[in-house]
Amino acid sequence: MALSRRNVLKSGTALVGGMAGILATGRAPAFAQGTTVHWIRWNDFVPASDQLLRKELIPEGEKALGIKINLETVNGNDLQPRITSAIQSGAGPDIFMLFNNHPQLYAASLVDMSDLAEAQSKAEGGYYPYCNSQSNDGKKWIAMPWTIVGGMIAYRKSWFEEVGAKEFPDTWEKYHEVGKKLKAKGRPIGQTLGHTFGDAPTFSYPYMWSWGGKEIDESGKVVINNKGTVDSVKFMTAFWKDAHDEGGLAWDDTNNNRAFLSQTISATLNGASIYIESLRNPDKYITEKGAKLNTDILHAALPKGPAGQFSMHTYFAHAIPSYSKNQKAAKDMLKWVHSKPVYEKWFVSQKGFASPPTTDWEKHKLWGEDPVMTPYKVVGRLARAPGYAGRSDAKAAEALSKYIITDMYAKAVQGMPAEDAVKWAEAELKKIYGSGA
Repeated sequence: MALSRRNVLKSGTALVGGMAGILATGRAPAFAQGTTVHWIRWNDFVPASDQLLRKELIPEGEKALGIKINLETVNGNDLQPRITSAIQSGAGPDIFMLFNNHPQLYAASLVDMSDLAEAQSKAEGGYYPYCNSQSNDGKKWIAMPWTIVGGMIAYRKSWFEEVGAKEFPDTWEKYHEVGKKLKAKGRPIGQTLGHTFGDAPTFSYPYMWSWGGKEIDESGKVVINNKGTVDSVKFMTAFWKDAHDEGGLAWDDTNNNRAFLSQTISATLNGASIYIESLRNPDKYITEKGAKLNTDILHAALPKGPAGQFSMHTYFAHAIPSYSKNQKAAKDMLKWVHSKPVYEKWFVSQKGFASPPTTDWEKHKLWGEDPVMTPYKVVGRLARAPGYAGRSDAKAAEALSKYIITDMYAKAVQGMPAEDAVKWAEAELKKIYGSGA
């Protein structure tokens, strides 16, 4: 749908703040001549969405707002170092995309986004609590929720059936047994335990929770050194050797995509980008039996452990550093890109890879178009954030940024005794939360 005055007026309640008035009058807001908003984001795992931003949405936004929008895209793992450097130097992009609870680390240096966030939440059925826990510091919104990329296990249906699994294993023990058979056939599970923002923590955190392990309790006391955590590490050591591609220790968030699409692994925790890529190039990805690969991919949630079934999904938000000289223009740009006619185009281009942060979008017709994507519709309702069972605050963000939970498992699969790996994690967490915690 083209962004015209008529379409904007039709969208009515979907627009937030003062943007309805700006766009209805057809006049751009009064910015200083030559105002440029520098927006830095990741290189999207759905390339069509980056193309849509550059070729269609940003030109529309520049015309509607009367500003220049300088979009820069980088590898996702480079975003946190970039904002750290920018805040330290007091200069850099006006809008940063950040992952998970990373905004909590920079709360004192970010612009209050409460006006935008509260307006959007009210207009679209409310944010999921998962967004609040990571973009709100307990007093105000420090980042504008953008999306949630659900982490599900993409797996080869036919390969699982060949080893007797007609459905995806629902427990870690069953997954271990199936994975052992698959690896024996040269089709291991692919999982990263590296320092990468998405697939490593969204696996290691819920895996730990499912065994009863936690970083901290509700009071903020470090409680990771318990039987559940130790048992989870012991199980992982055998599970890794028996069922996984052991090179996954060094993988980032792209390696498992390539491994799955090249058909060297049978399953991997991922967003839906593998499946979407197989749909985008159906003749490029063909199975050993001559079928299109996209017909042999299904998605499943992580298995359950002794303490239950859990998930953590990669959360995305946009923050404006307080050093920005273009704060009003940056806010207006975010208001505009979140307006329904604009955001909907971007959301549809994602084909379900990204789930919006507000509940009204669960009703969108996209979710009924492909049953393989249906599990991603409600990821915002099911996730827990880093730092559970406490707040996902700056301390939890520091622990996440240092990959303490992921490294605990990585150390164990490389030979460190389980008890020692857990004690190491406990000591590292106490450096953050306090030795008396």
